[in-house]
Amino acid sequence: MTSRNRNDTNTPAKAFGDERSTLKAGIYSVVERDLSVLNSLTEEAPAYIKEELLKVQEVQDRKVSDLLDLYARQAADGSATLYVHGYNISFEKGCRRAAMLRENAGLTENYLWFSWPSDGVVTNYTRDEADLYWSVPDLADVIADLERRLGGDNTNLVAHSLGARGLVLALYEMAFRKPDARFANVVLLAPDMDFGLFQRILPRIRPLTDRLTIYVTSGDIPLALSAQLHGYPRLGQAGNDVASLSGVEVIDLSDLPDDSPTGHLYHIHSRVVGADLDALLNRGKAAQERKGLSQVGENSWLLKQ
Repeated sequence: MTSRNRNDTNTPAKAFGDERSTLKAGIYSVVERDLSVLNSLTEEAPAYIKEELLKVQEVQDRKVSDLLDLYARQAADGSATLYVHGYNISFEKGCRRAAMLRENAGLTENYLWFSWPSDGVVTNYTRDEADLYWSVPDLADVIADLERRLGGDNTNLVAHSLGARGLVLALYEMAFRKPDARFANVVLLAPDMDFGLFQRILPRIRPLTDRLTIYVTSGDIPLALSAQLHGYPRLGQAGNDVASLSGVEVIDLSDLPDDSPTGHLYHIHSRVVGADLDALLNRGKAAQERKGLSQVGENSWLLKQ
């Protein structure tokens, strides 16, 4: 699902642009580039290098209602996951990273990606913020439609970075639209959101989910820059007063080795984080039931290698 503009092109990676548009839908496929002659090198390459080996092979347009009907039918007997990307994500990069999260977290069941019109340009942060806010009503519509079709109790809502801010705001809207809605899991990965603002919104959105999980770390460079820009700590940074977040499970990744240069993409690059997400999303395990987690606070756990 996307609120991006559709480009007139036969190049799948460029199918959607960075301009605002009406809600659209489709199915895409990602494949690894054939670099068999370099197999020995690619097998040893860091995970963040392997991302560049993926390419968008095909994009098939669908009507929004038709895609949601198909999604609901396929999800009838299993779990379903909606994922929202973060800042500086072009359509092509988003396709690759959505596929990488699906693989890393073992999300073999029904998987839906919501792509808002990020520019995919590192210097366009404030424009991305504006486009994210503009897209919140569309995201809320998709979430409401999934809840209506699936019941919500087997639906996971997952978002990364700036996209996590959008998901929280969409849920805030859902709390007024349908306060009795309830989702299986809400997962915020490296959320780029004002910690104090989340504290204020939490009582409104917490009743909408069986479990709300936040992943944080101390080595996240983009979140440190965002905190400096905004003047307030980010929700995804370690060290906040997370004990004040009632009914939330906070997973601190600060003891894990950095799997990317920025410390911001652990959800797609860290196998340890992927295994934890697998246990959470696919097997419905609470933090105290998952391997590798040591409780360090009333509602916080430290994930170790």
